[in-house]
Amino acid sequence: MTSPAVDPAPETQQATTSGAITPGKAGTRTAAPATDRRITGAVWAALGIVYVVWGSTYLGIRIVVETMPPFLSAGVRFVTAGLLLAGIIAWRQGPAALKVTRRQLGSAVLIGLLLILGGNGLVVLAETSIPSGLAALLISVVPAWVVLLKAATGQRPTAGGLAGVALGLVGLAVLTLPGLSGEVKVGGVVLVVVATLLWSVGSFSSARLPMPANPFTASAYEMIAGGLGGLAVAFARGEQHGLDVTAVSGRSWAALAYLIVFGSLLAFTAYAWLLQAAPLSLVATYAYVNPVVAVALGALVLGEALSWPIVLGGAIVVGGVCLIVSTERRT
Repeated sequence: MTSPAVDPAPETQQATTSGAITPGKAGTRTAAPATDRRITGAVWAALGIVYVVWGSTYLGIRIVVETMPPFLSAGVRFVTAGLLLAGIIAWRQGPAALKVTRRQLGSAVLIGLLLILGGNGLVVLAETSIPSGLAALLISVVPAWVVLLKAATGQRPTAGGLAGVALGLVGLAVLTLPGLSGEVKVGGVVLVVVATLLWSVGSFSSARLPMPANPFTASAYEMIAGGLGGLAVAFARGEQHGLDVTAVSGRSWAALAYLIVFGSLLAFTAYAWLLQAAPLSLVATYAYVNPVVAVALGALVLGEALSWPIVLGGAIVVGGVCLIVSTERRT
């Protein structure tokens, strides 16, 4: 799951680990001016990675939970990815790059629990009962929640942003129809909606807390904290009882490895680089391309049905996200 790109683009900005852009702070690494960014072949290649890989993570999650417990698999994924990222940082930038203050560590842990445990963990649990494409489309409403959170704290949204919120909420209502009609378990739909709220709060709060200056360092701590939280929930739920590792399918292992290496490391690195090298308005397009990729892969690989509420509701939500992104974050 990825967070929306909906924050305004001020003169200086910092890449956060939640995938958003926040106002630059003293001592943080700021993005290059938009006028210095050129759309090169490398930019398109990195954007393609973000489009396809992040869009495919919903399919990967669905395959993982076919034979693996949800929170246990998610915990292993993010602890492993976080430790790998920390090791890469120490190797490339030196161990000093991992040093943070207690307040910064506390903030990273809190954001990790909101994003990784709450936002992603509930999606993994939900995908045990609902299609991956539907989960991705429900998650697409996150930008609408972020706009509402901004409005609640006194930041006036644009007219286009409010219109996008309205469209997103209408689309969300249409997307819940499969759950209300019994086509899918309504509990799974509710879990994803709660996950979007937790992810939105985490994304919104990350801009207002004392986070580590290095976004990769912050991401490593967030993933480790969220992953450990997922393991704690897994043990509390008793997911370890009766677990037969030999019964886990080869494709579930392959999907888990894919999520660790490609979903949590490669795509994030590509996204963080894009924030420094490409126009923000172009990078933000991932927010409405990812769900389209997810729905297509779910239908092609897993044969997930494309009912009219999913097609119509998805189109409405994606339209709302397009409107929010284009009006709330211009460069």
